[in-house]
Amino acid sequence: MCVIFDDTQSWESEFTIKRNQYLKRIGEKETHVYFIRSGAIRVVYLDENTEHSIRFGYRNNFITLLDSLISGTPSLLSLQAIKKSTIRTVALKTIDQLILTNTEFKALWYATLGGLIHQQMEREIDLLTASPLVRYQRVLARSPQLFQEIPHKFIASYLRMTPETLSRIKKLDLNQDLSN
Repeated sequence: MCVIFDDTQSWESEFTIKRNQYLKRIGEKETHVYFIRSGAIRVVYLDENTEHSIRFGYRNNFITLLDSLISGTPSLLSLQAIKKSTIRTVALKTIDQLILTNTEFKALWYATLGGLIHQQMEREIDLLTASPLVRYQRVLARSPQLFQEIPHKFIASYLRMTPETLSRIKKLDLNQDLSN
């Protein structure tokens, strides 16, 4: 999908944000999709003063507040830079126009949305049914790059465990690999 944008003048802007800076905050309406050229961004949910990382984006990934983008209502989520990040933006109205005029883009856009929905459903199932070790192994199998790009404290939050539990599981998993 990024290739189609590169062939047009659809990018609205490109900018850099600092580590811990918010791209969007809870209560704001989402009107853009973001392409991460470098760095890493997380989608955050705040529950009684506890932050939960629920999605990540890193180099060459798209990210947005999907709840607000689809519904047009203020988001329950925030987008926060995990590290210094360079971001490109494209407006939803531009995407809507491309969908109407470019069948290749339309197919790619719907495939991208379908992929995001599928990933979210896999995560929900993991959180509802799997043990911490199985959650870790499934995420590692699906997204090994995540463990190279994202600090472990945020991965632990994503997996709904403490950083100490994640550390123990990684050590246990490594020891199992070494014994096989």
